Amino acid sequence: MYKKLTIAVVVAALIASFFYFNLNTYLTLDGLKNSIDDFRQWRDASPVLVLGGFFLIYVVVTALSLPGAAILTITAGALFGLFEGLLLASFASSIGALLAFLVSRYILRDTIKKKFPERLTAIDKGVEREGAFYLFTLRLVPLFPFFLINLLMGLTAIKSWTFYWVSQLGMLAGTFVFVNAGTQLAQLNSLQGILSFDLILSFVLLGVFPLIAKAIINLIKKRRVYKGWHKPKSFDRNMIVIGAGAGGLVTSYIGAAVKAKVTLIEAGEMGGDCLNYGCVPSKALIKSAKIVSQFQEAQKYGLDETKVSFSFKNVMQRVHDIIAEIAPHDSVERYTNLGVEVLKGYATFVDPWTVDIALNNGSKQRLSARNIVIATGARPFIPPLPGIEDSGYVTSDTMWLEFAKLENTPKKLVVLGGGPIGCELSQAFARLGSEVSQIELATRIMSKEDTEVSAFAKQSLRDSGVNVLTEHEALRFERHDGKKFIVVKHQQQELSIEYDALICAVGRAARLEGYGLDVLGIESGRTIKTNAFLETKYPNILAAGDIVGPYQFTHVAAHHGWYAAVNSLFGPFKKFKVDYRVIPWVTFIDPEVARVGINEQDAIDQEIDYEITRYDFEELDRAICESANKGFIKVITPKGKDKILGVTVVSQHAGDLIAEFVLAMKHGLGLQKILGTIHSYPTWAESSKFAAGEWKRAHAPEKVLSLLEKYHAFRRG
Repeated sequence: MYKKLTIAVVVAALIASFFYFNLNTYLTLDGLKNSIDDFRQWRDASPVLVLGGFFLIYVVVTALSLPGAAILTITAGALFGLFEGLLLASFASSIGALLAFLVSRYILRDTIKKKFPERLTAIDKGVEREGAFYLFTLRLVPLFPFFLINLLMGLTAIKSWTFYWVSQLGMLAGTFVFVNAGTQLAQLNSLQGILSFDLILSFVLLGVFPLIAKAIINLIKKRRVYKGWHKPKSFDRNMIVIGAGAGGLVTSYIGAAVKAKVTLIEAGEMGGDCLNYGCVPSKALIKSAKIVSQFQEAQKYGLDETKVSFSFKNVMQRVHDIIAEIAPHDSVERYTNLGVEVLKGYATFVDPWTVDIALNNGSKQRLSARNIVIATGARPFIPPLPGIEDSGYVTSDTMWLEFAKLENTPKKLVVLGGGPIGCELSQAFARLGSEVSQIELATRIMSKEDTEVSAFAKQSLRDSGVNVLTEHEALRFERHDGKKFIVVKHQQQELSIEYDALICAVGRAARLEGYGLDVLGIESGRTIKTNAFLETKYPNILAAGDIVGPYQFTHVAAHHGWYAAVNSLFGPFKKFKVDYRVIPWVTFIDPEVARVGINEQDAIDQEIDYEITRYDFEELDRAICESANKGFIKVITPKGKDKILGVTVVSQHAGDLIAEFVLAMKHGLGLQKILGTIHSYPTWAESSKFAAGEWKRAHAPEKVLSLLEKYHAFRRG
């Protein structure tokens, strides 16, 4: 800190001295004309000394961002001629610019990064991709103040060497113009005479040229991508969407809403994983399990102890009834009425515009479209453990049908995985009477949350009867005497855990096979590779949802759907980059864990100067009334500011409570705005206001309050 302050003071002192001693009078056109004869005599007497002194002065003036660089460039031409002057001015200006750049980076970048971490991170990513290109464009146009470019680029993450050589090259044309003008100093009456309208226009065109060149290069790249494919002269549809999960449904809906001709292709059930295997059935099961738990805790509510009995078969039947009740929202009939053509079958790419469809009724159809959106989702990942295929495992996809056949809850259940799905199912089945062992390789469950939240979740699961086994590595599956076992390793010892049923919940993998990505050569790894607009290798083929990532949430897939539809149909006019700035998520254990933005560990990793505001639900009246006052709210803000960087809520209804913070972050509202909003009493929603109040209390203006205390004492006499 002291080093930065010292450098800043020295720079400020040098700049002040420049103006105090009126040195700026020498860096005017009249000053140059009046002194040029003296300068030439000094040059003739001591050429090396003058050349070196001039070079040093030029570097210092540029490094300090002082006015007069243009005059020095003219002076270089007047004193040393075109070739030597150009060489001298070019290197001096670039070295001076580099020094200004480095000073700006050293003194200002860390401070700006702490104050505006998200914006600077986004800028850094853009600079990493195309910073050199845009710097070169700016250097070509003398309308942009070069000193300002130096200072602003110092705030970014562009490499110093890149900044130097791009500046050297980009400023060369402008330097040539001014040096050449210096060789004709006697005929020069003003700087405006150098930068005539025609010359400025030429520079602007020169600066625009790289952008035009980039557009041409992109066009060439596009043609190269499509080389070997025959584009249809006309298309059957405006858009084809493959997959009827959340991403595909939203994409189709928006396309039809703007009157595009859209075909949606789905081989399985409409609604995708969320409706049929994920969000809907799991939340229905969790609700039944929670009711059982509340019956068992009847005394907590002043009721007599009650022994609850239930039919697991009926519980599972309720799950399927709820799926059936919600299914019409995503049905073929509904989307057909909305204007979407829905085809049940498997689509396979023929070329970038055409798919073959093997319909479920046995017939085939071929369709072409100007744009195609892939929204095929993800499936449970099955780890390649010895014996797993004979283990009788189920996944979050298959368990609903398999367990519906059971009369009773599995007596001994193993859940493999400590992520959100594994945690939700572990707690639910433990409450329904299973002896649940949850196995997780990592040191803690729900590892994307901070350590306090993970520990809270672990204790919640244990309170529900789950045997949470962290740092246990699954090795293999075995059968002995008709019994099934999973063998795990913990602290270098092998343990065998018996089970009747096993749920594999170690994550989900994108569906990348079966529809011809290999035919098109579309790049994929764990997900399909897309750009910020969701475009694949082929700009007319986009992808949305779990197959893209980075978040495998239904609401993110729906979020993608808007971008995929708009960028597909209106891309030639305007394209939109996907906005990931404010993404909430919820783990539906009890109490729920909801989060948006960064948590404490993220703040540490990103080197943000942050502070935490905490509010505990043991102080919330409504939570006390419901005997559900476990949990807390943690808000991350920049030190001294009420801007919300991230929030974690652990409580009953956390998934609903997070919404207010999501809205605030999305629209740039700080904690003081939440504090100033009326919340009904007594509600869970008041917790948001009280959390904001905790921040305000920690930032009370003590000096003002002290003066007010004295004022009130004075008023009392």
